[in-house]
Amino acid sequence: AVGIDLGTTNSLVASVQSGLPTILKDANGNSLIPSIVYYGQNNIKVGHEALSYLSTDAKNTIVSVKRFMGHTKSDIQYRESLPYAFDDDSDDIQIKTEQGLKHPIEISSDILKKLKDLAEVSLCGEITGAVITVPAYFDDAQRQATKDAAKLAGLNVLRLINEPTAAAVAYGLDQKKEGTFVIYDLGGGTFEVSILKLHKGIFEVLATNGHPHLGGDDFDQAIVELIKHENKITQLSHEDKRALITHAKCLKENLTNDASAKTVIKLSGGQEIEFSLDRDTFFKLTHDLVQKTIQPIRRALNDAQLSIDSIDGIVMVGGATRMMHIQSEIKAFFKKDLLNDLNPDEVVALGAARQAYSLAGNKSDQDLLLLDVTPLSLGVETMGGLVEKIIHRNSTIPIAKAQEFTTYKDGQTAMSIHVLQGERERVSDCRSLANFTLTDIPPMVAGAAKIRVTFQIDADGLLSVAAKELSSNKETSITVKPSYGLSEDQISNMLIQSFEKADEDKKIRALSEAKIEGEQIILAVQNALDKNSNKLLTQKEITGIQSAIQRLSAALNSNNPNLITEHTKNLNTLTESFAAKLMDESVSQALRGKSIDKVNF
Repeated sequence: AVGIDLGTTNSLVASVQSGLPTILKDANGNSLIPSIVYYGQNNIKVGHEALSYLSTDAKNTIVSVKRFMGHTKSDIQYRESLPYAFDDDSDDIQIKTEQGLKHPIEISSDILKKLKDLAEVSLCGEITGAVITVPAYFDDAQRQATKDAAKLAGLNVLRLINEPTAAAVAYGLDQKKEGTFVIYDLGGGTFEVSILKLHKGIFEVLATNGHPHLGGDDFDQAIVELIKHENKITQLSHEDKRALITHAKCLKENLTNDASAKTVIKLSGGQEIEFSLDRDTFFKLTHDLVQKTIQPIRRALNDAQLSIDSIDGIVMVGGATRMMHIQSEIKAFFKKDLLNDLNPDEVVALGAARQAYSLAGNKSDQDLLLLDVTPLSLGVETMGGLVEKIIHRNSTIPIAKAQEFTTYKDGQTAMSIHVLQGERERVSDCRSLANFTLTDIPPMVAGAAKIRVTFQIDADGLLSVAAKELSSNKETSITVKPSYGLSEDQISNMLIQSFEKADEDKKIRALSEAKIEGEQIILAVQNALDKNSNKLLTQKEITGIQSAIQRLSAALNSNNPNLITEHTKNLNTLTESFAAKLMDESVSQALRGKSIDKVNF
């Protein structure tokens, strides 16, 4: 069994050999395989073999496909700047190539096939299973797309695990350390921070946060923009854009060891650019990008209810963490030295290999229990457009939770289950994942039916939802596979807004709940008046109740929760004697004509 780090920029495969996790290399001794696929008219090239086509045939050379996984075309806001031609007939992402339309899942599967072949040659045998790592913030669609790509590549997925967790597995076991650690993971296209506690072989993820579209590629792009600005370049071909990115990446990497770096860039029109860059300029140019990683750290610490002093170590993961100013900023923030003993490019794959080794049935003296978390809350829509959270963010997975709901109207025989993800109180402020309907509910009075809604997240982070009416055992369920993913800002904004607008959301919820309660009592009282008022109430009592209903109805239009609650209580109090009379009448009818010895008490 192998562990695979399917990265945005580069991918790796590793396995445990003689008890130690080892990165597997190709025939040329390369461990990092570029996540690039070239689709020529008669051949497919993957990895290093595809690199040369970036500058000669960009539209058929797909890079950073991980950013497309689980998304639709409308999610890709920067689509116009890409060299690819997309199929116009569907919102599903289909890239036009010399070999026809290619879906991101298919492109990813070609990368995975390359890694699978590399592993089988290196290990001289067939791969029986793989643990594949994904960003902690991958949603259900992106995780399912990754599993589908693996299946297409002929891989048996033992488990999907989060990248920061895999890094902690590799680091914690190899270094035999215990305590609370921050995993700072800055890859080519994503940033994630996770806080994990390691104690006696148990890895527990306490909190996770991050930015789904922030990585080393953004630092490269900042250098590209500087080159364009200083040389007054406004128009570039896609091949020249790729050439600039390649040179920018080299400059960035050289600045890790040298105080300055320079390069000569030859553009397709014959223009030749000499460009030099020093560390100070680079640090100032990308300072805001580094700062974008600090806020998610603060949120993760807050979620875990920990202070900076509670952290025993900071593990640096991802090639982008080699940048000197990132290391100095994080070191200054935590006021302690960083743990970067292991190669930051390899640590995720090494951890995945450890987990694959264990899941394949191999036992060692370092058995491991892995407890991961779900990054965002999950719930259902309730009356008034509110969200009832069933599984809260940072809950340990795998997990199953259930909650009972009831009907709103008399005789209701169906219930729509709207599954949502997010931290806000209103449906409109959260992300819709799925809709399904529970039918054939036995007709009862409002509030009598009991519908149990169960949310279950498996070890891969995939969600399934079931709804069951308890008296009839009528049940329906759905595996949530949304056809789209989160937009660039959606995840981070969900958490930010949940803090910034907590008071506003609280007021909105209070108003909605007050309105629902007021509407329900008006409906119940009016139904009772229509059926029984002439027999049980005087005209004065009827008039008093109707006046109270009118006052409550007027309050419902005021958007004042306190006023609505006040008039709801008044109507409740006024109808207490009416309710008692209704109960007496109901009991009297039930007993009428029966002898005392035939009544069951």
